[in-house]
Amino acid sequence: MNRSQWKWLLVSISFSVLVLIGVLYFTVDEMTVEYLSRINPLYLALAVLFHIVSLVFWALRIQGMSASLGFRVNFKHCLNLVLANMLVAAVTPSQAGGEPVRIHELYRANVPVGDATAVVVMERILDGIVLGLLGAFSMLFLGRYWSSLTSGFSGLSLLMYTAWILVTLFVLFFVYSVKNPDSLKRVLKWISRWIDRRWRLKRLESLLDTIDREVDNFNAGLVKFMNHGRSGLVWGFLFTLLFWLSEFAIASLLLVGLGQPPYLIESFVVQLIIAIIMMIPLTPGSSGIAELGATSLYSIFVPSSIVGVFVLLWRLILYYLNILLGLLSSLVIVRREILARTNHRQ
Repeated sequence: MNRSQWKWLLVSISFSVLVLIGVLYFTVDEMTVEYLSRINPLYLALAVLFHIVSLVFWALRIQGMSASLGFRVNFKHCLNLVLANMLVAAVTPSQAGGEPVRIHELYRANVPVGDATAVVVMERILDGIVLGLLGAFSMLFLGRYWSSLTSGFSGLSLLMYTAWILVTLFVLFFVYSVKNPDSLKRVLKWISRWIDRRWRLKRLESLLDTIDREVDNFNAGLVKFMNHGRSGLVWGFLFTLLFWLSEFAIASLLLVGLGQPPYLIESFVVQLIIAIIMMIPLTPGSSGIAELGATSLYSIFVPSSIVGVFVLLWRLILYYLNILLGLLSSLVIVRREILARTNHRQ
């Protein structure tokens, strides 16, 4: 990580810590000690295990999708790139900022840039499809719980529906771009020229040529998925579904560990709302947004005395543990690069 990334990591952590301190200040009272005395460490350990398992599902998704395009990528390499991606996601707006890391690491595993880009973008499309389907399921079959959770949060509901619309448009646009790559080129070039008018990009023409080349490579990769890599899409969808269900189950495990009912349905709906909102690039790593959103929604059915401790544990697993694992995996990558350069010089 460069100096700028370290700065944003510090900003992200500081923002998260400040919000957590505020949440604990307004929720901890004399009843909190009694609730803490009921903690069951087994369920807290299971929550950590479920998060590790979800990251394994993510690595299996990348490995399976790459294999369907004809590229063998070692599982250990896939898992390491997922962990490194989590660190970068913690310093970029929203939690969907680690794509360049995953593309680079797939490229280092001898996957061409265009195919690596296709795998990573298709991951996001599958995330959008799965979250959209889970959202439709929650609205159609969990209407009573949905209404009770979103009542009084009209602004939050509007934000969530907006996010769903954007996710749907994103999926439809990239599906359309498979048969019409020129449309994707026009959009990317328009964005590049718009940025250039404001911040004067260096080597704009070179960037536009790169867009032409990489969109063609990317489109070729997507066509491969549609023609020859359909098994990768099936496995990708399955592992995406397992990933999100594992992540959503963590909150219920923490609640049981804190002596509360699991609130499976309510927690599922809340986790879905938070997951979609965290896709929106508002703060680095969605720090602050996640804590405030979880506190506001879980306080509807979780005692206020314990909700702050619950949110703290939840973020320790889904945010701070990601940073720690990402730092360790980044050290592995740095060591690999140093050894590669040393061997190349020799």
